Amino acid sequence: MTAAVPQPPPADAGLEQLLRRMRLPHMRRIAPEVLATAKAQRWDPAEVLRALLAEEIAGRDRSALATRRARAAFPTGKTFDAWDEHLSSIPAPTQQALRTLEWIGRHENLVVCGPSGTGKTFLLEALGQAAVETGKHVAWFTLEQLGVLVRAHRADDSVTKAITRILRADLVVVDDIGLLPVAPDAAEGLYRLVDAAYEKRSMAVSSNLHPSAFDELMPKTLATATVDRLVHHAHICQTAGDSVRLSQALSGKGVTPLS
Repeated sequence: MTAAVPQPPPADAGLEQLLRRMRLPHMRRIAPEVLATAKAQRWDPAEVLRALLAEEIAGRDRSALATRRARAAFPTGKTFDAWDEHLSSIPAPTQQALRTLEWIGRHENLVVCGPSGTGKTFLLEALGQAAVETGKHVAWFTLEQLGVLVRAHRADDSVTKAITRILRADLVVVDDIGLLPVAPDAAEGLYRLVDAAYEKRSMAVSSNLHPSAFDELMPKTLATATVDRLVHHAHICQTAGDSVRLSQALSGKGVTPLS
C-alpha cells in the first residue's frame, strides 16, 4: 500500500492574510509547499521569492488564457493538435504561413471558401485557438448571431457601439456564410463589422461560396460594399474535395464501434 504523501504545514496566518489582501492567489496556494521545501533544502531567500513570483505569473497566464478562450466562444474547442494538414486541399506552405499568425498583426483578412466538410471551420478554429494561446483576443460569430446582435441594439440605436466592442478583439471570425439564407439584419451586421474592421482588425470568414458570389445571399449593393472591404487585404484559400466527415462516416471512423 502506497504511503500518503505528507502535506506541508499551512502558511503563517499573517502571511496568508497579506497574500490575500495583495490578491496573489496563485502564490498563496503554492506558498506552504514552497516554504516547506525551502526550509528542508535551505534555499537562499532570493530563490524562495523567485519560486513564488514565478508561480504567480504562471497562474495568471493560465487564468488569462482560460478567460480569452471563454470569451472567444469557439464552437468545439478544436486545435492544431488534431489537425492533419495532409487532409486539407490548401497547400501546406500556405497553411504554415497562416499558422505564424503574422497576417493578424498586419490587420489582414482570411477567407476560406469551398464545399461543406472540407475543413474550413476546423482551420479557422485552430487558427483562433493558436491566436488565443499567443495572448491575442478572438471573437467568434455566425451570421445568425450577427443578425441577433443588430436586432437587439437597433431599438436604442447602439449597433455602432456593439460593433466597436466586438472589435476590441484582434481577430473576428464569421463562420459558415452561405449555408442558410441571409436575413436583412444579418447582412447589415456583416457589412457593419467588415466596414468597421477595415484596415484596423483582422477578420476570418468561412463560406460555401466564393466572395464574388455573395450577391446571391444579400442585396447586390450591400454585397459589393462588403466584399470590396473584406478582400482588399485578404488571403483567399479555396478548399476542394470530398467531405472529410462523410468519408469518415462511410469508413466507420465517425463513431466508436458497437461491442
